[in-house]
Amino acid sequence: MSESVYKVIELVGTSKDSWEKAAAAAVERAGKTLRDLRVAEIVKLDMQLDAKGKVEAYRAKINVSFKFED
Repeated sequence: MSESVYKVIELVGTSKDSWEKAAAAAVERAGKTLRDLRVAEIVKLDMQLDAKGKVEAYRAKINVSFKFED
């Protein structure tokens, strides 16, 4: 069995609806340019607020790993 090496990158996804959709948006976008995605880990959840304190967007910071190709 050969050994594997993975790279981890940090992404921030946003959504006006939910943290789940924000995280999914980040993974979906990463999947368009990166192959062999392996793991997505939620690192932080926060919200973007307007001047009156109303939620404008949900944000999910995630770490995504993918395998290096030979």
